[in-house]
Amino acid sequence: MLPKRNLPILIAIPIVASLSAGCAVGPDYVQPNMPMPERYLGQAAVDQRPTDASADILAWWTGFGDPQLTQFVTLALEQNLDLAQASARVAQARAGLGAANAALLPSGNISGQAARAYQSVETSLGQVLNTAPDFDRYGNVYDADLGASWELDLFGGLRREREAALAGYQASEAGAAATRLAVAAQTADIYIGIRGLQTRLDVAHQQVQTQRELLSMINLLYGQGLAAELQVRQAEGALAQVRASVPVLEAGLDAAMNALDVILGAPPGTHRAELAEIQTIPVAPKIAAMGTPGDLLRRRPDLIVAERRLAAANARIGGAIAEYYPKFSLSGLIGGATSVSDANLFTSGASQTAGVLGLRWRLFDFGRINAQIDLARGREAEMLSTYRLAVLRATEDVENAFSALVKREEQAAVLAQGVDSLGRARDASFAAYLEGAVSLIEVLQADENLLRATDVQAQAQTESARAAVAAFKALGGGWQPGESETIAVR
Repeated sequence: MLPKRNLPILIAIPIVASLSAGCAVGPDYVQPNMPMPERYLGQAAVDQRPTDASADILAWWTGFGDPQLTQFVTLALEQNLDLAQASARVAQARAGLGAANAALLPSGNISGQAARAYQSVETSLGQVLNTAPDFDRYGNVYDADLGASWELDLFGGLRREREAALAGYQASEAGAAATRLAVAAQTADIYIGIRGLQTRLDVAHQQVQTQRELLSMINLLYGQGLAAELQVRQAEGALAQVRASVPVLEAGLDAAMNALDVILGAPPGTHRAELAEIQTIPVAPKIAAMGTPGDLLRRRPDLIVAERRLAAANARIGGAIAEYYPKFSLSGLIGGATSVSDANLFTSGASQTAGVLGLRWRLFDFGRINAQIDLARGREAEMLSTYRLAVLRATEDVENAFSALVKREEQAAVLAQGVDSLGRARDASFAAYLEGAVSLIEVLQADENLLRATDVQAQAQTESARAAVAAFKALGGGWQPGESETIAVR
């Protein structure tokens, strides 16, 4: 039968435990209302783009119709080191959530010890003990205890900290998705830049050859007294200018190939042989199911990161306010001890039990608590502004990408017409040259004009494809919305 002195503690335990399920102090989180327009300003123009290809926003890189582009993006998503870092951060946040969950549960521990002692009779104590009958100079001591403790979360401070840890975990998962999106977009952007530089470098080599032929013809005429020295020097200067552009393009191409290797998690030069063959610049596809500006709040992972960090900051206000209130804890101890070598530890009369209801209250520390609450509220206000600014910049990214995509494609279309006209002009000059109506100089000059227009067209095509990549990234394409929004709570 239990001693009567233990009854108040045993009665208090279920009462206090039931109170621990009460409401938590501090503000409950409400997601900010962000008014968003129904359509993007450039949505109509993007929808009307004259292209047959279309890309699903979840795997938009396949819509460019370039198998090598798809291969590199897939490889980057498998072995990029930025993604490895993001995964490690998710694991750290998951561990923090586990610790916050564990803080709400009881903890227990088992301790024990065994000791053997020898008492010399040459010491003063030994001489006194040696006068006692049956004195044993050797002694054994055994001790074992089972303890448990539980901090009762009466005012919800621990639950608020758990809310903050959960929001932080969700933010880390959304951050990993944001890194995934950035890696895919950067890989595609670098690959498109490589194809654009290769095209321009090929055009530059053709320009060098054309200028050399032109200079050779002018030198021949100059030797015959049919051309002025001014024409020779002008041709030499034009050749030098074209030749000077080649090393710049080659350096840019080398840097782009090295950057692609690094983003794939490989040493520079690993994939250079695969890219040696010149390929056409990928054509930007249509954007299927781009959604509305309001969809960005759920689709863009960086916005989810900002929103979850705001939720964590809000929860930490409650955690700081909870320090105003007392903290209660329950602890208990069951154990036994014996110093007799042949006695049983658990049947020995030297047993001990204890039950403790603890109290901790920062009663004279309210000034420091006030400062902690003000700090938490200031952090929450900062996170709110950060979230709102992130939303505005997200819509800005989309609008800028849409504008660049449409305008660059318009530029490329106009330049294509110009290239076509200059191509016909070159054919006409060559036909006139065969008939003796014009000299070879006019033919070579027509070639040079055509090549310059082709170079500008290649730049426009490259920038329009890169703008499409930027648009897919700005829309949050490349991951499945909801992956970081529903986190299993264990």
